[in-house]
Amino acid sequence: MSELTPELKAKVANTVAVLQQAATEYADSAIVFANSLGAEDVVITDLISKHTPQIGMFVLDTGRLPEETLKLLTDVQALYGNLKVQVYYPEAADVEQYVQQNGVNAFYESQALRKGCCAVRKIKPLKRALANRQAWITGLRREQSVTRDEIGFKEFDEGNGIDKFNPLADWTEKDIWDYIGAYKVPYNALHDQQYPSIGCAPCTRAIAEGEDVRAGRWWWENPETRECGLHSGTPGDKPAETKPVNIMDYLPK
Repeated sequence: MSELTPELKAKVANTVAVLQQAATEYADSAIVFANSLGAEDVVITDLISKHTPQIGMFVLDTGRLPEETLKLLTDVQALYGNLKVQVYYPEAADVEQYVQQNGVNAFYESQALRKGCCAVRKIKPLKRALANRQAWITGLRREQSVTRDEIGFKEFDEGNGIDKFNPLADWTEKDIWDYIGAYKVPYNALHDQQYPSIGCAPCTRAIAEGEDVRAGRWWWENPETRECGLHSGTPGDKPAETKPVNIMDYLPK
């Protein structure tokens, strides 16, 4: 196993402290981790398994996830047997209505239609997953996009009316991949194909060298609007200078 730098060890210790704080402040049923199965979230999964396995987690299966993401979900469930992972799906009637009214790929036509699809496949299932919760945990990082540059380790999520913990807020892309490589954490195979950020298959593409880490998500829209609404209560929606990334520089060798 490769050795973590002292700086990253300190970040890991802080992340564990944030998770332990969350587990202490809220009963097991009152807090949950929203696991998108991205690189950040497999790091949190590994840390929760090691330090706070009482925290439950859920995955939103939108019905249009890449096969590689579904394969990773199976791997995570098999590897981390001490964790409770619940999967939420969109309501079939909502999906049918959206497709009948707008078309199966209408999200490419306008931002309103794209957000409507996200509402059906992500936002409504998220509301069910967070019902009766007092707090949730996410893998948001400040470095990820222009809409996330001011997030804190703990903040009030106005969109959902509950507290939100972001234990990786100060981690860099390199930090994430150094941890994954050091501890052999399973990750989405699409990352090896230049996909740093992975969502639904039709709304995610590979990025070119030098592009921003979130450039492959809803790439036909302006960077300032590239959110699905899951984190509508996140502070820091002002434009900020983004950082290009070559994910291949960070992947475990």
